Amino acid sequence: MSTEGHTARTTRREALSDPAYQAFLVLRTVFTIAPIAFGLDKFANLLTDWPAYLAPWINDIVPGSGQDAMYVIGIIEIVAGVAVALIPRYGALIVAAWLAGIILNLLTLSGFYDVALRDFGLLIAALALARLATKYAPTRHGS
Repeated sequence: MSTEGHTARTTRREALSDPAYQAFLVLRTVFTIAPIAFGLDKFANLLTDWPAYLAPWINDIVPGSGQDAMYVIGIIEIVAGVAVALIPRYGALIVAAWLAGIILNLLTLSGFYDVALRDFGLLIAALALARLATKYAPTRHGS
């Protein structure tokens, strides 16, 4: 066994035992899978009737129907999930901004304040992921 191979395995093992790195991995995994899954469901409406979550004022300004808006939203969510997988530092900020938009929408749609509060917690978690990514997935310049 080469010294380089042994050192790489030891470094990976040490990283996996770091609680902050574990938190980074959990958040990165969740913020990759969830937006992609929810984005895909915007096309199927299996989890819920997604257009029901669209505030009337937003429905009035977007072209087409509420379901048409959900198709666009689904694509954006899928892209956000892929961005977290590939570039977590910036992908997490995209997710946080997206969640801020969802919260604004829900606060103007009576009866969904509990969901808005939950999404605020997710927004804070996405910001935590962006901070953790500065250490555990730094942006590579010039590569």
